[in-house]
Amino acid sequence: MAVVGFTKLEALFRKAASLDIKKGHAKDITDIVEKKLVDLLIAAERNANMNGRDVIMESDMPITKGLQETIIAFKKLEEEIDVKDVLDFLTTVPPLKYPLAADLEAKLPEITGALLVVMAKIMEKVDSNDRAIDHATISKTKAIMDLTL
Repeated sequence: MAVVGFTKLEALFRKAASLDIKKGHAKDITDIVEKKLVDLLIAAERNANMNGRDVIMESDMPITKGLQETIIAFKKLEEEIDVKDVLDFLTTVPPLKYPLAADLEAKLPEITGALLVVMAKIMEKVDSNDRAIDHATISKTKAIMDLTL
C-alpha cells in the first residue's frame, strides 16, 4: 500500500509545481518518497540511540531548515495524507529497533507530504520545459534526493 494514492499525488504535484503525472509514474514516485521517509526514520533511530532513548521522538528526525520550510509549504497546499496510510506503509518495511513516539507519528503525514513537494520541485527544476513527467526526470530526481536526503 502506497503512502498516497494517485488522485492525491496528481493534485499535489499540480499544486506544488504545476506538473502532470501519469498513473504509471505514481508507483515510481511513491517508492522513492517512501524510501526517503524510511531513510529519515533510520537516521532518527540512530539519533534516539545516541541520546540514550529507546523511543524515536520528533526531535530525532533529521529535518533541515529547507525540509522544515517545505513542510510549511505542504500545509499551505491544503492537501492531506492520512496518518493511517503512512503507518500502514511502515508495517511493510523492516521494523525499526525503537517505536515511534505519538508526536512523531502525528507528524509523519506532513513529513511525507514535504518529501513529495521536494520531489515535485526538483522535477520542476530538472525539466523546466515540460509539465509532463517522464522516467528520465524521475531517475534524475531520485539521484538528487539520494545525494541530499
